[in-house]
Amino acid sequence: MLTILILVPLLAALLIPFLPAAISRSVALGASAGTLGLAIAVLTQYDVGGGMQLEEKTTWIEAFGVHYALGVDGLGLLMVLLTAVITPVVILAGWHEGDEAPRSYYAWILALEALSLAVFCATDVFLFYVVFEATLIPAYFLVGGFGKDGRAAAAMKFLMFQLAGGLVLLASVIGLYVVSAQQGEPSYLLSDLEQLDISTEAGRWLFAGFFIAFAIKAPLFPVHTWLADTTEKATPGVSVMLVCVLDKIGTFGMLRFCLGIFPEASQWATPLVIALALVSIVYGALVAIAQDDVLRLIGLTSLSHFGFITLGIFVFSTQGASGSILYMVNHGIGTAALFLVAGYLVSRRGTTLISEMGGLEKATPVLAGLTLVAGLATLGLPGLSPFISEFLVLLAAFDYAWWVGAIAVTGIVLAAIYVLWMYQRIFTGPGHEPVGSGAGHGHDHDDVPADGDLLTKKAASATEVVPDADRREILAVAPLMVALVVFGFFPQPLLDISNPYAEDLLQQKVGVQDDPPEVTPAGAPVNEEGN
Repeated sequence: MLTILILVPLLAALLIPFLPAAISRSVALGASAGTLGLAIAVLTQYDVGGGMQLEEKTTWIEAFGVHYALGVDGLGLLMVLLTAVITPVVILAGWHEGDEAPRSYYAWILALEALSLAVFCATDVFLFYVVFEATLIPAYFLVGGFGKDGRAAAAMKFLMFQLAGGLVLLASVIGLYVVSAQQGEPSYLLSDLEQLDISTEAGRWLFAGFFIAFAIKAPLFPVHTWLADTTEKATPGVSVMLVCVLDKIGTFGMLRFCLGIFPEASQWATPLVIALALVSIVYGALVAIAQDDVLRLIGLTSLSHFGFITLGIFVFSTQGASGSILYMVNHGIGTAALFLVAGYLVSRRGTTLISEMGGLEKATPVLAGLTLVAGLATLGLPGLSPFISEFLVLLAAFDYAWWVGAIAVTGIVLAAIYVLWMYQRIFTGPGHEPVGSGAGHGHDHDDVPADGDLLTKKAASATEVVPDADRREILAVAPLMVALVVFGFFPQPLLDISNPYAEDLLQQKVGVQDDPPEVTPAGAPVNEEGN
């Protein structure tokens, strides 16, 4: 079933270049919808709390102990579902994003989906490394081929950072072969590697290679500088695929491989990783406040959010790990909604600069509402799903050390500033002329009115020419909005999937004993201890 899940978007990606351009996007949407249906089928076959399931294993390179091995546990299942949901939403929301070359655009989108699914399902480290690196191919062409001027340079910067991380990871992958070969037959199967008796020094060196690659992918300060440039130059849909799907591989890898294979080294590196996570939280939020480019701003908010996710992973509690997994899902949903709605605004105003927007609230009330909901989710408003994630991570951070939690809390305060200020500048106040507007919009340049009249005319002109969201755009982001609200009030279905994985990882493999988070339904009986 997992192989079929990966093959559907991959085969569609190979087929689309040979189809008429006019139907390429329809085929892409159909293939992504079919992939979502298969992901839901995987969910129905998954036994919550049953560990790694739906496993497939075939010898690939026998001499090196390499297998084509797939499987999903709670972590992998949630990432598969997130990827399968995000892709059709991106295709539908950005229906005209790839108009310059629709066949290549949609082929690369589906290829990126297929390879990302393979990453989240791989249970052989060598297979993981191959598809981990292969994701760079569609990502590079999506960034470099579509978007704003300067996208080629942004794509190259993205590629250089990712390749550097991949080379470091390759050294550790080779090191795992050496260690496993010394203790018997070589194997890259995750189940075999978790049983290895790795020396302290070797484990720490191998951990470093994995962690550096994942920190770049996530990204984490100070190897984050490719992120803002990429989201600024790429199309909103491509940015969603990169930040909400591809970048999750970084934090996914920290849980799956850093903690799973190198628990001692992970605990050894905890002080440094927590420091980097805290810097990412605060620095990302502060820099986001200063941005005028709306897409760059949203990209930098993700630096802050990935700091929260990493913090939850490395405070070494079941609550923190489960909160981080939940955060990965909720960040993907909320940030995808914010990027896509921002894309709607950019397509209408002809600019990504916040300073050249303004006064859109009355003309575009639906867009204003969608932006507000996505923005409030980003800042962690109670009642929307990211709040639960941040709350769990912060509880775990305070349990680890009060000052760690105190510093992390400032990220929420700063998030309120950059989200609400962005909303205010875009939707309230006087309007601005859309880029490229002028006499064609009815201004009489020979008779210049007083300043107050000019502002009134500009506001009127801006609101007259800016249409609100259409049915297709609303339909595209509606599933994300519904998920933000539903999982904000009822996150237990996600926790039921993440908790067993987090409990097994922290208690069985790392040796931490604590209770996973639970949500008590309203009206449930309470015992004398308050439980």
